[in-house]
Parts: sequence; structure tokens; C-alpha cells
Amino acid sequence: MSLMNRTHRQLSRQFCRLGMFALALVISVSNWGFAQEKSVSFTDQVKPILARKCYACHGPGDAESGLRLDRKENAIAETDSGLHAIVPGNLEESELLARITAEDEFTRMPPEGKPLTEEEVEILRTWIAEGAEFEGHWAFEPVTPQEPPVVENTDWVRTPIDAFILGRLEKANMQPNPEASRAALVRRAYYNLTGLPPTHEQIEAFVNDESPTAWENLIDELLASQHYGEKWGSHWLDLVRFAETNSYERDGVKPNAWRYRDYVIRSFNDNKPYDQFIKEQLAGDEMVDRTNDTIIATGYYRLGLWDDEPADKVQHEADQYDDIVSTTSSAFLAMTVACARCHEHKIDPIKHEDYYSFLAFFRGMKTYSIPTSQYEISSEEVISQHDSHNEEKLRVEKKIDAIVGKAIEKLPREERRQYERSRKREELLERVIELVPNEASEFEALKRELAGLQEKDQYLPPREYALAVNRSDRNPPPTHLMMRGNPHTPGEEVQPAFPSLFGDEIPPIEPPREDATTSGRRTVLANWIASPDNRLTARVMVNRIWHHHFGRGIVASTSNFGQLGMQPTHPELLDYLATEFVNSGWDINQMHRLIMNSAVYRMSSAGAEDGLARDAANDLFWRFNPRRLTGEEVRDSILLVNGRFNSKMYGPGFYSNISKEVMAGQSQPGQGWGKSSPEDQARRSVYIHLKRSLITPILSNFDFPETDASCSERFVTTQPAQALGLLNGSFAHEESVHLANRVREAVPSDELEPRIRQAVTFVLAREANDSDLEIGKRLVARLQEEHGVPAQQAFDLYCLTLLNLNEFLFID
Repeated sequence: MSLMNRTHRQLSRQFCRLGMFALALVISVSNWGFAQEKSVSFTDQVKPILARKCYACHGPGDAESGLRLDRKENAIAETDSGLHAIVPGNLEESELLARITAEDEFTRMPPEGKPLTEEEVEILRTWIAEGAEFEGHWAFEPVTPQEPPVVENTDWVRTPIDAFILGRLEKANMQPNPEASRAALVRRAYYNLTGLPPTHEQIEAFVNDESPTAWENLIDELLASQHYGEKWGSHWLDLVRFAETNSYERDGVKPNAWRYRDYVIRSFNDNKPYDQFIKEQLAGDEMVDRTNDTIIATGYYRLGLWDDEPADKVQHEADQYDDIVSTTSSAFLAMTVACARCHEHKIDPIKHEDYYSFLAFFRGMKTYSIPTSQYEISSEEVISQHDSHNEEKLRVEKKIDAIVGKAIEKLPREERRQYERSRKREELLERVIELVPNEASEFEALKRELAGLQEKDQYLPPREYALAVNRSDRNPPPTHLMMRGNPHTPGEEVQPAFPSLFGDEIPPIEPPREDATTSGRRTVLANWIASPDNRLTARVMVNRIWHHHFGRGIVASTSNFGQLGMQPTHPELLDYLATEFVNSGWDINQMHRLIMNSAVYRMSSAGAEDGLARDAANDLFWRFNPRRLTGEEVRDSILLVNGRFNSKMYGPGFYSNISKEVMAGQSQPGQGWGKSSPEDQARRSVYIHLKRSLITPILSNFDFPETDASCSERFVTTQPAQALGLLNGSFAHEESVHLANRVREAVPSDELEPRIRQAVTFVLAREANDSDLEIGKRLVARLQEEHGVPAQQAFDLYCLTLLNLNEFLFID
């Protein structure tokens, strides 16, 4: 060690000694046997610092200087330099403290980026002084049944959820918000469960319902609505990167992808148990009692990107498997398994081998292509009709071929060879009669019969196909490690296995049945993920449900429960909900009821001075988070309030109107985009044909997610295109005219005030007040007097203004 470094270390240690006296007293008291409550949490405070600042060089997969800080046995061991980074209870001998407080940039750690703050240093110093205890990562520990805590304000508690939330608030000396108004609650419930606004009549009916079960009845009514599946199905479609095209330059269509979308919507409307929902998507084609639904469910695997002309086919196949590994592990388990594709996971205890053992479950299932991804789901009756019809055509064609064959035999040798080589069947048919005159009448009759059968083709019921897993191997090819993730440099062979961090035994893969067309490996994986004993599955799903109700999860990083993800704000509540979810039979609707019946869900979104000052991020859930409508909700709400909404469900998607300027952004402008009727264009946004390279502008402007990868939570932005689109866009202008016409039909009189009242009622679902009337009249008058706008158009623009109000676009 250089003199400068040695001197610096001595100075650093002297600096550390300044606070040693008080800390020594604490340690001494602890050694005398008095129980000391730790003032620093390893999970909440220490680990995030180590993960951000240290793990890149001294974490999983990396041990520069022989030091790893993610495991206690490594962190306290002697390093290559003969020192100890951490000596529990001994600040002076803990080299880590000397390095993170060093002023010399050649000695200070971390060597790059910002040094630790004084607060971070103090956290690590206190932690080491208190014994440097390491705790297991919460998400990798088994789910533990939880009892709600005892709280003081028992009158506020409606459900056990409230006790968990209130317990934290009372410890922080904070108060929960009062209950929201009934009008705000009914609007909140409608949007959260159906994605559509309630009408004025529906709001009034709830507000005036004095039944003690009015709220519970409303929840049940909305869960029974067919629109519920459309709303909550869209959350799942985000998660599984749903789109109906392949991306890349041509962005070709994925035939019948819409059937998977419909399967998801129906599953939510049927309240399909979540464990069954998992199994159908991961292994629906391997089920003994498989149905068309379980086959369609495997369309999950076919939704990713596909290059129809890859430069490197081997690499592209590896990338397709990687997409499946990444989506499956993040969507169902909130794990970033894909980070271990090239090396050990940098943060989580996921080995390089774990990635390929996980991938091995999917080997044997062919990657995407048109032939391997279209599965016939026609009824037996339809298949029988087509088979019989095709047999008839084949019988007639064989007879025609026999007569033609006789004619060919009568041709001169050279001419016969010419016909055999070129197969000029149509030209030869014209000469058959003259070559075999004795067959002429039968030949003509056969031609007429064949023409009749061909004409009948169009009257047969169509054969139906689904985007699904179609071809798999009973005996999959071996799976090899890929050195640095390179498929061209395979390493040792691995077998299907679950991530080693869970400590599960390597699962036995039973030999496939004689009649099986697949290996059954995905069934093993699906059963493990959907098991009540899985440490992540139930936690992840209840956290997603919570996130979509409250705007953020108990774990804010909803698809990353790993060590770089966010810590749960209420871990006991998360385990309570996960336990209840499994005990209910994985009943998603019951989880909605449990959450929405809580006092927490029914709180006002209003700000409070104390709450905003002490918990501006609302981590303790002292109020309800207001939110802006999603792009789909904006579009669908406009269609609903102007009376054009088409509630038709399911089936192939429709094409919205898209301007030429937007089309020009494609490699082949307008390619793959059709024209739908105005009636179809008034359907819900979930049924828009979802083309990766051509997202409908109003959805894109309002933060519709990228479809190339799984999206667990949409960013909510505020940007100019939103205001410009709603004020100047063709969709908003056209629909505002429909709204104005609806008002005119409801109020035939030309008098302005009743029309303003009616427009407010349609759009804002409430009675107009004096301020509404004054603003509306002033705007219409100004448009006419100052800008020369005709009266009818001025009212159209007033209706456009209503559609731009925050009251319409936000939920309290």
C-alpha cells in the first residue's frame, strides 16, 4: 500500500473514531444482555445503498478484490488484500467505512459516480456498529399469514386492510382522509372496474340509495358488467405485450391474434380462477381436457416480435426464447430472470444456469412462424363438412385427370414431353375432346360437376383458426448454456429447473404419453408458478390489483420484486392479501370486493397540509390518489357521452381513422391499415386493431404503452400533444359535433341556456351550476361576436371545450 493511501486510511480511521464513544456505549449495553432494537433496517435502508453503490463491482457475479457484499459470509470474510470490509460491531476495523469516506479519489469507493451522501454513510456506520446483520430478501421468503394490527381508531376500520394502513398512520401520528363524496365514489368505481363513466342517472341513483348495502351492491353490479372484462383485460394485455403485428420493417399481421384478446376479456368476465388462468396460458395445449379456450390461451407465446427475414436465424430464435423467458418471469413472478442471459444476475441471486434451466421448460415448443402458430379450432361438424366436400372435389378431379392422362398418351412424343414438363393443363383441356372423342360427354359432365362443387365452396361455414402453439416436440432438443449469451457458442447442457434461489428440487419430467404431441414440460412450470406455495405468484397478482385501484402498488415496482425493486410499504398487508387470495380459490373478484369495501379505498383524494408535508408521495396511503384517464378511457368516454358508443364485443378489431401525416411514419405508408365503418369505429378502444408501427394517435398521446415488451405500469405524462390533440385533433372535433347534435336532439329549442345545461349533464354527469352557465354563455357569445363564428359552430366548440375539462379527464 502506498504511503499516501496508508496515511489516508489512518486519517479516515481517526475520523471514524470521533463518533466511537457513544456507539461503544450502545454496543457495550448490548453485550451486557439488554435487548436493543436496531435503529437501522438492513432491508429498507442498507441493502438499497449497497445495491446502488456497490453491487456493480462487489455483488452477484462480481467479486473484485475477492469482495462480495450481497452475502454475509462473503462480506465479512478476508479480502485479497488481507483486510475485512465489514467487521460486525467494529467500526475501526471495517475497511468499507474507510473507503466510502476517503477524500482521495483513487481510494474512495465507489470509484465512479457520486460518492455516498453523509446520510448514507451514517446508515452504514450505524448498521455495522449494531452488528451488521443481513436479512433475507422479503420476496424470496415464504408468504406468512398475518393478523391485522390493533389500532386506536377502531371506528374507522371497515375491513382488515384498514387496520394495516391505519396502524402505520397512527405510528406516524397521521390521520387518514375523510370519506369521499358519494358522487366521487360512484365515478371512481365505474372507471376502476369498467373504464367507462357513469351517467347522471346512475350517479343520482347511487347517491339517493339509502340502503346500507348500496356500495356493496354497486361493486357487484359493476363486476357483473361485460365492460369489466374489457377494462381489466386491457391491464393484462399490457402485461403480455399484446399486439396484432410482428414489428420490424414490414410489421406484418399476426393472423387471429384477436382471439387471444377475446379470451382474456372473457376470462375476467367469467371470473376465472387466477391459477387456472396461468395454467391455460402457459400449458393449455398440454392439458388432458384441453378445449378451444385453452388452445387460444397459448397465443400468449405468439405475441412477441418476429422478424420474417432475420440476418441471423440462430440469434433470432434465441431472442424469441428470451422474450418468452423475460415476459413469463416478469409477468407472473415479478422477477428479472432475463438479466442472467449473459452472466450471473448483477443484483439478484439468479445464476447464469438458472436462466437456461428456466428456458429449457419452453424448448420443444417451436418459435413463432405462421405454420407453427395457427391452430384449427373449427367444430367437428364444420371439419366434417369440409372434408366431405374436399373428398368429392378430389374424386371428380381424379376422374378428370384420368381422361386427361389418356389424351396425353395420344400426343406425339415431343409434344407429350412438353406438356409433362410445363404442366400446361389448361391448354391441354381444350384439346381433350379431339384427342379422346369417346370420353367427351363424360369429360364435359365432370367439368360441370367440378365447377358446381367449387361454387359451393363459398357457402360452406368457414374453418376457424387461432393464434396459438401448434407444433411442439415430444422429445425436445437439448438446452445448452450460451457463453455470454451467444447462441453460436454453446456450453454445457442443462435440464429444466426452477430458479435455484427458491431451493426447490429439480422437477421430475414424466415421459409424455403415447398420444401426446408435446413434452409436458410447460405443464410442470405452470403448476409450479400456480402453486399456492409459490412465494411470488399470489403476492405479485394482488399487488397488481392494488396498483390498478390506487395508482401505485404496495410494491411500487410491480414487475420487479427483486433486490433492486422497491420495498413494500406495507409488507404485512401484502402477505395478508396474498393469503386471502389463495384461500379464496384465487378469486380475483373477491379481491376487488375486499379492497373496494375498505375505508382506504373510499377516502377522499383531497390534499391535507400535514399529509402533504410529511408524506407527499402518499406512501402510507393517507389519501386516495387522483388520476387522469388513460387514452382508452378518454376515447371511450367521449363516445359514450356523445351517444355514439357501440357496445359490440369481441371479434376482429376495427381500424380507426388515421391521418396521412401519421401514416407517413411507416416504412410503407398505410400498409396493413384498413377502413372500418363509422359504426365499428365507435366501438371500445380495446377492439382497435393494434399495429405496432401505427398506434392510434389519441391513445399514443395519452401514454399508450410500447408493445415490444411487457408493460406493468404506464407512465403518466403531461405533454403538448395531449392538449393539441383534444383541442385541434380531427377525432375530438368530429366527436364534439356529435355531442352537440345529441344535445340539440334532447333540447329542440334554440335557447342556449337549456342546451348548456344538457351538455354539462351529458359530459360531467351532474347538474350545471351558475358558473357553468355564465362561462358557457360568455364563450359562445365571444366566438360569435369577436370571431364571427356561426351560432351552430360556436355551440359545437363549446361542446369541444367541455371534453377538455379536467373534471372530465380526471378521477378523484
